[in-house]
Amino acid sequence: MKSFTAYFCWNFILRMKRGALRRKARDISVVLVVLVCATVVIWTWDTTPTSAFLPPESHFLKLETEEEVKRVPTALNTETKDSYSSATPLVNKGKVQTHYSSAFIHLVISSKVYLHLFELRVCCILNIGETKFSITFFFLFPGLFMTEETKEVKREVAIREDETTKTTHIKETHSDPERTEQFVAKKDDVSTSTPRIPNKACNYAKGKWVVDNHHRPLYSGSHCKQWLASMWACRLMQRTDFAFERLRWQPKDCSMEEFEGSKFLKRMQNKNLAFVGDSLGRQQFQSMMCMITGGKERPDVLDVGPEFGFITPEGGGRPNGWAYRFPETNTTVLYHWSSTLCDIQPLNISDPLTEHAMHLDRPPAFLRQYLHKISVLVMNTGHHWNRGKLNGNRWVMHLNGLPNANKKLAALGNAKNFTIHSTVGWVSSQLPRHPGLKAFYRSLSPRHFVGGEWNTGGSCNNTTPMSIGKEVLQEESSDYSAGHAVKGTGVKLLDITALSHIRDEGHISRFSLSASKGVQDCLHWCLPGVPDTWNEILFAMI
Repeated sequence: MKSFTAYFCWNFILRMKRGALRRKARDISVVLVVLVCATVVIWTWDTTPTSAFLPPESHFLKLETEEEVKRVPTALNTETKDSYSSATPLVNKGKVQTHYSSAFIHLVISSKVYLHLFELRVCCILNIGETKFSITFFFLFPGLFMTEETKEVKREVAIREDETTKTTHIKETHSDPERTEQFVAKKDDVSTSTPRIPNKACNYAKGKWVVDNHHRPLYSGSHCKQWLASMWACRLMQRTDFAFERLRWQPKDCSMEEFEGSKFLKRMQNKNLAFVGDSLGRQQFQSMMCMITGGKERPDVLDVGPEFGFITPEGGGRPNGWAYRFPETNTTVLYHWSSTLCDIQPLNISDPLTEHAMHLDRPPAFLRQYLHKISVLVMNTGHHWNRGKLNGNRWVMHLNGLPNANKKLAALGNAKNFTIHSTVGWVSSQLPRHPGLKAFYRSLSPRHFVGGEWNTGGSCNNTTPMSIGKEVLQEESSDYSAGHAVKGTGVKLLDITALSHIRDEGHISRFSLSASKGVQDCLHWCLPGVPDTWNEILFAMI
C-alpha cells in the first residue's frame, strides 16, 4: 500500500511539471497537502489497522443478556423466563472522534461501530490564509470487527425475527366476573402454547403449571349447559374463587399445540373419538365437548347415541353413554360408561336383583362390538375397584368364564392391574385389523381426601392454586400399573397423574349443591379445570 502511494505521488509531480506554469501556486499547495494527509492516513492504517482509529472499549457494541434485552410486546404470549426470546437488532452503539491539529491543517478522524459494520470517516480541514478547504474520506468495513457473540446474535435475529414474548404475572383471584369474549380465541391471535421445538418424542407429563390470564379458561363454566352437567359446573355453585380456571400446563422440554375447536374438528374429520371408562372419563368427555364448542350452544350438533347402542332405558334412567356428531366435519365424540374396563354381564337376566359376572379377562362388550367404528380411543379405570362398589353393585369376579378361584386375584389391587393389562393387551392385538385406530390408556386421576374418605369426613378445603407444588420433573408415570400395562403394546399412555396431583384446589370440594352435609367431593374436578389439560395433551398426541 505504501509503494502504491509513493508511485501515485511521484507520477502526479511529473505531470505537474509539464503544466506548472499554467497552475496557480495556491491550487498546487492544496493538492499536495491533501495527498500528504491521505498518505499519513493510509500509512497509519497499514501499520496498525485494528487499533489506529478504533473507539475505546467502552464504545464498542455491548450485547445484552437475554434477560436484559428490552423486548417489544407485539403479541400476547404468557411464557415465563424459560421461554425463548428474540433479540432486537441494535445499531450505532459506539462513536468516537480523534483530532490532530497544526497551524495549517486540522485532521478529524471519527469512527462508528455497528452490529455488522465498521465506519471510518477522515475529514481534512485546511487553513490557507483566510481560505478553508474541507475534504472527507469515507470508509465502510463490513463484518470486520464482529465478535463471535455478535455473529451469534445476528443469526438469532434472522431466525427469530417473527417471534415475540410477553411475561404475564400471577394474579390472585378471589372474585372473577366471567368475560365470555375470552373463551374463543380469534384466528389471528398468537398462540400461547410453548414455543415450537421440533421433537420426536415428547413427555407431556413433565412440566409446570403457569398462570394464563389471557387465554384461560377455554370456555365458560356457566354457559356450557348443553354439554356440562351442573354437578360439575362450579360456576353454578357457591364457590367464589376461580383462580384455578386460569392455569395452563406447560411441558418442560417440548412444545404443546394450542387447542382450537375448529382445528380439532378438521383433524378429526370423518373420524370418531371415544372415551370409555368411569365418571372421570365422563368428565373428560364433557370437557372435550365444551372445548370444541367454546361453551356455546350448538343446536346443529346431532345426537347419534342409538348408532352406538346408547338408548335411554324405560323409566327415564341414564343411558350407558352419549354420542354427538358435528355435521360440518362428520366428527363424532362419544362416551361409554365402563367403570372397571372389563365385561360385566348379569347372571340372571330375569332377576332384577341378580349378581353380575365381572369378567376380568374380557374387554367391555362395547369395545368388542364397536371398535371398528372408533378412530381414537381413550380408556380409563381405577376408582371403582373397592369392596364398597363391588358389593353394592353385586359384582362377582370371574376368570375364564368361571367364578375366580385365584387367591392372588382376590386382592382388588391385583384384580385391577390384571384387568388393565388384559384389556390394553386385547386392544393392542386389534390394532393390525384397524390401521387407522389410535388407542390411549389414561392414567389414574388422583384423589385428595384429607382426614378420611368421602363418607367418613374426608375433605379438600384448599382453594389456593399450586400451594403444594407446580412442577413435575419425573420421567416415569406415578401410575405404576398404567405405565407397565402399555409397555410393549401399541397403546399409548396418556399420563395425567402427577400433573393432576399438584392441583388439589381444583376439586368440587364442599361446594357441591347435591352432596349431603359434611360430605365433600375430592375426586371429581370443577369444569372448566384440570380435565381440560388432559384433552389438550390428547389433542397434541393425536
